Amino acid sequence: MDAFFASVEVRRRPELRGKPVIVGGDGNRGVVTSATYEARACGVHSAMPMGRAKRLCPQAIVVPGDMRLYAETSAGIMALFRSITPLVEPLSLDEAFLDVAGARRRLGSPREIAVWIRARIEDEQGITCSVGVASTKFVAKLASTHSKPDGLLVVPVEGVIRFLHALPVSALWGVGAKTEEHLTQLGLRSVGQVAHTPLPTLQRALGPALGAHLYALSWGRDERVVVPHEPEKSIGSEETFGSDVDDPAVIYRELLRLSERTAARLRSAGALTRTVSIKVRFHDFTTLTRARTLRIPTDVGQEIFEVASQLYDALGLERARIRLVGVRAEGLLPAAEAPVQLLLGAREHGWRDADTAADRAARRFGAGAVRPATLLDPVSDPTRPGRERRRDGHRDGHRDGHRAKAPPEGMRPAGDSET
Repeated sequence: MDAFFASVEVRRRPELRGKPVIVGGDGNRGVVTSATYEARACGVHSAMPMGRAKRLCPQAIVVPGDMRLYAETSAGIMALFRSITPLVEPLSLDEAFLDVAGARRRLGSPREIAVWIRARIEDEQGITCSVGVASTKFVAKLASTHSKPDGLLVVPVEGVIRFLHALPVSALWGVGAKTEEHLTQLGLRSVGQVAHTPLPTLQRALGPALGAHLYALSWGRDERVVVPHEPEKSIGSEETFGSDVDDPAVIYRELLRLSERTAARLRSAGALTRTVSIKVRFHDFTTLTRARTLRIPTDVGQEIFEVASQLYDALGLERARIRLVGVRAEGLLPAAEAPVQLLLGAREHGWRDADTAADRAARRFGAGAVRPATLLDPVSDPTRPGRERRRDGHRDGHRDGHRAKAPPEGMRPAGDSET
């Protein structure tokens, strides 16, 4: 799709059409998640700090994101794709590969199918999309990018080399800033120049695997097929604070919230995690990550939080100014394939029961209908009555923000929903 999130917002508010629109957090510490092409003309792009985006495009209209609306729109688009072919490989909410070989007799040539797709999406969803058609995933992706916005580019087999060799080396998958710099030092600035460099030379300069990979792509060779579904390799959540945080109680509370959110996503995906990792970004953008592999895979929020908080403790941070924290579940395992003893082993049965009950409530009343009591108070005073503070900054019974070891009697319906 073309500027997907921003296009959906313009569809919802037609008065924004033709204006520079930025989707993202409105504070200067927020990040741009999408921008219309009018805003992009000013230099705004995704992942840019909102403060810089506003300086580049002061006339832009900033709107908050609505992931539920974007997901609903995406579901409609993916349903359309699957009505054409079962061979649909989503790359994100707004992008997918389709293998339409089996639909040609019914719907016509690949170009005709692409024209039909673009018309249906604009008619049904009120947004535009760009389509690339080629014999390989690599070239189709490049063609789609080069046809933006609102375009269609077909690269026939006999035209692949001519199309590719005129592109800069940065167009090759696997070429980041460092590899591009290395290639430039070798005098290789275009895909064509890479293609006409002997393979052994590339492998000596870049390593055997990367050299062979880029050489094959430069000649349009890509053996990958469309995979209808690829299991997620990791699931996680992170949060950028509105201002730098140096209060451990706030950090632990956020780790708990992110752990619960990550666990809920694991259960929704029918997956267990073998490894829990955390990310901590400081005020100067220095970033630390730490991970621990679990003895027993889990999808329980409390268990993920226990590991996440222990990893944070091990960093030994005292009043550090923290900008962002994140929790990620890695090494995923389908829950249906896990041995029964993994699910019924040494874990706290009460937490699994509580999480399952919370999932049922969320399906009935909406996300965030049930949360740990710790998360109901936006400040969560760590010195509230009933907990005496120890010298090490922890309360008797459990660390700030940690839940007790018994099933959570304190869980009750919340007045608002998490976003």
